[in-house]
Amino acid sequence: MALKVENLQVHYQTLHGDVRALDGVSFGIQDGEIMGLAGESGCGKTTLGYSLVHLSSPRKCVGGRVELDGEELPISDPARMNPFRFHRVSIIPQYAMSAMNPTRRIGRMACELLEAKKVSFRSVLPELKRRLDLVELSQDVLGMYPIELSGGMKQRMVMVLSTLLNPSLLIADELTSALDVSTQKAVAEMLVEFRDRGFVKSTIVITHDISVLYQIADSITVMYAGKLAEKAPTDAILHDSRHPYTRMLVSSLPRVGVRHSEIKLKGIPGSPPLLLEPPAGCRFRERCPVAFGRCAEEPPFIELEPGHFVACWKELRKYA
Repeated sequence: MALKVENLQVHYQTLHGDVRALDGVSFGIQDGEIMGLAGESGCGKTTLGYSLVHLSSPRKCVGGRVELDGEELPISDPARMNPFRFHRVSIIPQYAMSAMNPTRRIGRMACELLEAKKVSFRSVLPELKRRLDLVELSQDVLGMYPIELSGGMKQRMVMVLSTLLNPSLLIADELTSALDVSTQKAVAEMLVEFRDRGFVKSTIVITHDISVLYQIADSITVMYAGKLAEKAPTDAILHDSRHPYTRMLVSSLPRVGVRHSEIKLKGIPGSPPLLLEPPAGCRFRERCPVAFGRCAEEPPFIELEPGHFVACWKELRKYA
């Protein structure tokens, strides 16, 4: 197993107390797996992703353990994590420009990044040029400033830089959110090709758009209010989901060939709970159409079938 996360707890420190952004998250990713991480805004997706790379104030790890390729990641200690970043675990941030210095030419930026990691730019330059060709970027971009590139070009450039040292784990945060539809498809396909070519071993793709994950993900994990609701192979999530929240997320997706006048899209009534003082029991129960008395207790995240995990008392009692 490439990545193993056990009971991870990450809080945000505020003047009003700790916000429990991640509250006991446990899951694993196999070698070669592309795992999608989905859920509403504020559910903890991005916090989870960044916690595996760079955990800084106001975020703090208050519990849990993370292993990558059998070695523990010291995520709570930024200094000890530094040797792992870029070499073993890397991230494509949500906004490509935030990963680029606007005052540096891209080639100079790549050189400084590699030298900061004690890697010779000259030794990596042939591979850098090869990967630029692979993502259909001219080698001339190395002499350009980020502002001279389009959104799709910036995203592809960041993909190349983030994977240049073949990290074991790549985290892609909202990789396609600011791109047009045709560019979204091309960038998503490149992510799969990077995995297939061995540039990365495993990938976490963070998004609120499950339709993107359908194209590229081997499995999908659904988060709600700082906890995991369900994890299963992609087809199972889309066609045989067990958690009411997952089913409602999937049903809110538009269907190809169906007119809005024929079937209206349905949202999920209500709002996620505040995580400063999260409610007891299942955190979805106030919005859940099938909630019952047992939901006042917190459901465990259990594997019902091989590879299919769910945290829902309604489903668990079927297998009792």
